[in-house]
Amino acid sequence: MDSPTQSQGLALVTGASSGIGLALARQLVGHGFDLVVAAEDQGIHEAGAALGAGQRLVIPVQVDLTVPEQVEHLWQQVTDLGRLEVAVLNAGVGVGGRFAETALERHLNLVDLNVRSTVHLAKRAVDHFVAQGRGRILVTASIAAVAPGPYHATYAASKAFGHSFAEGIREELSGTGVTVTSLMPGPTDTDFFRRADMLDTPIGQGRKDDPNDVARDGFAAMMAGKPHVVAGSLKNRVMAEAATHLPDRIGTKAMAAQTKPRKDR
Repeated sequence: MDSPTQSQGLALVTGASSGIGLALARQLVGHGFDLVVAAEDQGIHEAGAALGAGQRLVIPVQVDLTVPEQVEHLWQQVTDLGRLEVAVLNAGVGVGGRFAETALERHLNLVDLNVRSTVHLAKRAVDHFVAQGRGRILVTASIAAVAPGPYHATYAASKAFGHSFAEGIREELSGTGVTVTSLMPGPTDTDFFRRADMLDTPIGQGRKDDPNDVARDGFAAMMAGKPHVVAGSLKNRVMAEAATHLPDRIGTKAMAAQTKPRKDR
């Protein structure tokens, strides 16, 4: 797509060095937004350079969002550039395997990134948007949010939090000009499964959606002001709908069949 000459405003995207976050950043640039893109790895600078190759301003910020002071540093970078129109809170990690056999530090890091930093940045964005009378927030949740997630328990719980949080503050913000959308992808072809140590699972080895398709669905839903969107394939929508109606004891076993490492079978 060709980016409009006139800027549509400033957008923030976290977790933007690769995967769904990078694809969402491409959607925003393609639709005329200037960007602040953030991630903890060095790749955010390469991503920023590629995203900024057209007519749009793109500022990459390498930052560890598990550290509150660095969340504030990122927010300062945003506010220094002027009014924000869109906040895409996408940064997140997973931890695969049995909770009893995985390191506490990994789970606490996950909670700090997936949950605490999302709340921290959402609060800053909400206050900013309410004051200016408009704004859009997209929170990347997951279809894992709709049922307990054995063998990635803290990840699924964090996504349940993110989805519930997004839906809750959306209702509170009714009438303010601020919308909140929960993006709920299924398995997507990113580096997530390797980083989460979930390659040795049926879900890690199965079919995955293109992150560009997920991002396109997420962007469209956000711009339309929808409360949530199950992105990607029809299978994701079927799985998410079925999980909302199944008793937890059944949904949990079904999820375990997909997330249990093959070495434990």
